[in-house]
Amino acid sequence: MHVALGGTFDPVHDGHLALFERAFELGDVTVGLTSDELAPKTRHVDRYVRSFEDRKQDLVDELEPLAEKYDREFTVRRLDEPTGIATEPQFDVLIVSPETRDGGERINEIRRERGYEPLDIEVVDHVTAADGDRISSTRIVRGEIDRHGNLTPDREGRGPTRPTE
Repeated sequence: MHVALGGTFDPVHDGHLALFERAFELGDVTVGLTSDELAPKTRHVDRYVRSFEDRKQDLVDELEPLAEKYDREFTVRRLDEPTGIATEPQFDVLIVSPETRDGGERINEIRRERGYEPLDIEVVDHVTAADGDRISSTRIVRGEIDRHGNLTPDREGRGPTRPTE
């Protein structure tokens, strides 16, 4: 089975790991990683996103042990448009979070228009932080929580622009 999922993954957190875990349970995985041009357009808050290459390296570091655990293969590909790789014919399953389910439905519309079978859409629930709210990259970069959902009230977050070197 060929499984697709996509995102910005900046930073990778336990919610993302739940998505990856489910993907590897099902099959070989292709992760679409938003390009430097697309990433800011997918954000709902004003914050800079680290470079594609930096995000890709962190992503590979997280995916390698999971691929080994499940004896699966994975690939990371660049996403230049929101519907990305999942509109390609080779995929069977799309992993989404609750807020991206509608995007999955749109992908299936495009697939039908192209004469491809629709994907099975697997919705993976959010992972909850220590305060009962969900873990998100936005909360992490604001300094509210760490990647595991622990509260970090004394940590400063990342601002809307890249820090000066």
